Order: sequence, then C-alpha cells, then structure tokens
Amino acid sequence: MPSYKSDFLNHLDERGFIAQCSDADALEENLSKGVVTGYIGFDCTAPSLHAGSLVQIMMLRALQKAGHRPIVVIGGGTTRIGDPSFRDSARPLLDDDAIAKNKEGIRKVFSKFLSFDDGPTGALMVDNREWLDGLDYVDFLRDVGRHFSVNRMLSFESVKARLEREQNLSFLEFNYMIIQAYDFAELYRRYDCTLQMGGSDQWGNIVNGIDLGRRMDDSALIGLTSPLLTTSSGTKMGKTADGAVWLNEDMLPAYDYWQYWRNCEDADVGKLLRLFTDLSLDEIGRLEKLEGAELNDAKKVLATEATAMAHGRAAAESAEETARKTFEEGSVASDLPTVAIAADMWADGLGLLTALVEAKLSASTSEARRLVHGGGVRINDDQVSDWRRSLGEDDIRDGAIKLSAGKKRHVLIKKA
Repeated sequence: MPSYKSDFLNHLDERGFIAQCSDADALEENLSKGVVTGYIGFDCTAPSLHAGSLVQIMMLRALQKAGHRPIVVIGGGTTRIGDPSFRDSARPLLDDDAIAKNKEGIRKVFSKFLSFDDGPTGALMVDNREWLDGLDYVDFLRDVGRHFSVNRMLSFESVKARLEREQNLSFLEFNYMIIQAYDFAELYRRYDCTLQMGGSDQWGNIVNGIDLGRRMDDSALIGLTSPLLTTSSGTKMGKTADGAVWLNEDMLPAYDYWQYWRNCEDADVGKLLRLFTDLSLDEIGRLEKLEGAELNDAKKVLATEATAMAHGRAAAESAEETARKTFEEGSVASDLPTVAIAADMWADGLGLLTALVEAKLSASTSEARRLVHGGGVRINDDQVSDWRRSLGEDDIRDGAIKLSAGKKRHVLIKKA
C-alpha cells in the first residue's frame, strides 16, 4: 500500500526524498485539487551547482512530472548576505559582477531537468533580487521584522551550533533567515506558491517562512525537506578529494562526471539509482542485488543514467564508451578529458610534477611527488617511478600524452 495518496509524495517517499513535512495532510489535499506551485532557492555562490544540489533539483523535477509547477528561485539578492546555516564561519561576500556571472552559470543547469514553457505546469525561474532590491529598510523592519522573535531565532539549530562553538555570527547573516522567509511570502503573493522544498538543513528557514506567510497574509504555506545526503562512509555528497562534482560541463567534463557515479561506494548503488535516475523500482531492485564483479554493471548503469540526465544521452554513452576503451582495451580514448599546456612550458621538457598539477590530477607538486613514490602515476599506461622525469616529444602518441593518477583518473596532455 502506498504511504501517500498523491503521485508526487508517493514517488518521493518510495525513492527516499522525504525527511520532514510541515503538514502532509494539507499538502495531499492541495495536490488533489489542482496544480500546486512549489519552489526551491539556490544561491549564486559558484559558477555552477554541484552534485550536492541534485536532490533538490530532482524534487523540482518530480513536482513537474506529477503535473504541478516548479519555481527555481535564483538567489541574486540572498547571495549578497550568505546563508549561515550550519557553517563555521561567514561565506566570503561576493560583488555584484561575481554574483551575475555565477547566476548565468547556474541557469544553464535547469534546462536539462525542467521544462520551461507557458503551460500551467511550465517551470519558472525568478531572481529574488527582483523584490529584495526594492525594499525600504525601515518599512521592512516595521512590516516584516516585527513578526520575528529573536528568542525563537536563537533556538534554531543552525544558529545555536555557531553560538555554542563561540564562533561569530554577524548581524548580516542573522538577517538571512528573515530574508528567506520573506521570499516565501512574496512568492505566495506573486505566484500563489504554497510549497517550499529544500534540504533538512533549511527546515528552520522554511518554518519561518510558513509562519511569516500566516501572520502577513493568513496563508497556509507548507514545507517539505529531504534528508542531507552522505555516502555510506559518511562523506558529503557532491565532493571528492579533487573538489566539487560540478553539474556544468565547462567546469567538469561529462567523462569525469560519469566516473564520479561509476566510482560510488558499493552500499550506495541502490540509493543513488532511486534518487538520480528514472529507472523503475523493480529494475533498481534487481540491480542493487547484484554482487561481486556484477555490481560494477549496476554502477555503470547508474553512471550512464545520471550523466544522461545532466549532460544528455549522447554525452553519457560517449563517456561510457571512453571508459570501456580506457579500462577494458587499455587504449588512449580521444574523448578523455584534455588539458592543453602552453608551448613554452615544454621547451626544456615538461616536468612530470608540473604536468600532474596542470592536469588537476594533483593539488600540489608535493602531493604529486608522493603519488609517484607510491606507484600511482603512469605515462601512456607505463608506471613511472622517477618524479624528476620530464614529458617530451617522445612521449606523444597521436598528438597527446595519456597521464594517469591511480587506476581511475586519466587526462590527455597536449601542447597549446
């Protein structure tokens, strides 16, 4: 028996998206009456979102697929403050040019997951700077600020955690939860938006918005959160030792994105298939039962389906074929990530350690040296033991050098 009556909530529940809901019965009733409009906000702190945002993106996608309307709120205004939720210190403040650049990068992500059209369920993308920039400070304090209790704000976990560790929480950051709450009230007024979704770390901010909407407009707003996603070993989703797993291909090639999912932990395969693919639950159940070497086939399915979602089916299949050639045939696949290094750096031979850093296979030359000492570096599939080695014309095969760090990271080095 399904836990929920609506297709939307039942889908989210079956696939592991639900942590908390402020009023599930009211949301079920709203979903049964017609189109529900729901939103999630994304601040512009980087030129791309990363895989840690995928749960929220998939929730918006599920809302639309169930016949409702998603709103993507780009935080052009709230980014100027910075969300302090569960952070040890304030985010660096970005200037307007950086925020505008990041906003354009983030916009590109959503066209892969949502349909933006003029229909009743067509997704909307709005920037909260549209209404935040026009606020008069004194009027805002009088009309909105009076509804907030500082005592209650101090009780939220995101604030308590910072204060208990005796880490500074600026007045600017303290205002973030008021601004986010106001977003919900404004979206209700503009678009009849009655649902806010987000990660469970946003629960306090969402509850504030619900309460503000009730006090200002007597509106019945609802919040729905997802669990914070970590791997089975406890690491945060969307991060690797090499950095964030970006969703924009200009920041992370489709092949590297595919490899991220292919290299997931064995215990996470079923969970990730449920969250990040459209495969049926029956097929997912079959795949997650595979064991030993066969489990690698399930990981390849996950990698291809997740990459197809973010980069298109052609890019996903190309990445899968590149991996097959690289690992099963041992050949130099032309679709491997390519790094062009300036010609003047090759004049006296390109140092191996420099090449590893330029290719982003190592964060520093000292780390690269340790990698060589540990036997983890290969040039054209031949292991290298001398960190003093240089790369030159004799190493070039078909116009490039295949440089590898460990068994799973490969880059083609070319002259710029």
